Amino acid sequence: MKRISRLPTLPHRRRDAHKGDFGRVLIVGGSTGMIGAPALAANAALRAGAGLVTVACPAPIQPFVATLCPCATTVPLPFDRYERLDVKAALAHLWHHGLLEGDRRSNAIAIGPGLSLGDERWCRALVKLMQSLCGAAPLVIDADALNALALAHPGGVKIDGLHDCILTPHPGECARLLQTTTKRIQSDRAAAADSLLRRFKRTPSTAGRNVIVLKGADTLITDGERSRINRTGNPGMATGGTGDALTGVIASLIGQGLPPFDAAVLGAHLHGRAGDLAANAKGQHGLIATDLVEFVPAALKAAGR
Repeated sequence: MKRISRLPTLPHRRRDAHKGDFGRVLIVGGSTGMIGAPALAANAALRAGAGLVTVACPAPIQPFVATLCPCATTVPLPFDRYERLDVKAALAHLWHHGLLEGDRRSNAIAIGPGLSLGDERWCRALVKLMQSLCGAAPLVIDADALNALALAHPGGVKIDGLHDCILTPHPGECARLLQTTTKRIQSDRAAAADSLLRRFKRTPSTAGRNVIVLKGADTLITDGERSRINRTGNPGMATGGTGDALTGVIASLIGQGLPPFDAAVLGAHLHGRAGDLAANAKGQHGLIATDLVEFVPAALKAAGR
């Protein structure tokens, strides 16, 4: 395993650049009662430098999500009787809005923030949606998209059809995916990340390696060949919404041209650094995710990006 010490760098911005040069990020998420999560991810993606961000969310919550992230665009998606995403109909709508092909094609896709879980059939449909999205752009999988993977593929069943993905579980989500306890995950985080990588079926047609970002103190990033322990961050970040912000930052960096592993490494560093800057300004107690998002540009500046 190669230990990575040097941080990746973003491409130089030309003076005559335009917003299309800095990536189109698509965020799929949200549900009734969970409108803040996709909005946080969108705002974090923009603060990390994405040129264009679109949030695709169930139609009933679209106006509220749009209010929370006015610099992003929003797309209404079909919904079920619980006002959750109708995952079977979602793919066609994303194609219809031109988000998966042509000039408006997304360069990075994040799925999961605020989705809420359905039954096992719903989870299997969501996995199929993720498998379909993999062919369009690198995919950042977070929150209930991770929990859906766990419900749709119990036990030792191999997870097929997902490649060029970044999975960002916290220890509890990792434990659900591996059907173990959070305590065991925390006792050997490197082994847990390696076990999670091995749950994905690899074939000769697999386009690229998956990346695990095992969140927590000293976040671990690995693709099975390379690894890095992130040292930025503080306990004030242990609050709702900070994981959604990380998802947005990583997706933004992919959109700006970084490969998934590099985006995960730099994203974790910037996310933690923004949390440190926010804590220095406001203190750790009472720190909230929107504070962190506001300091992402300063974290980029501090890193010389």
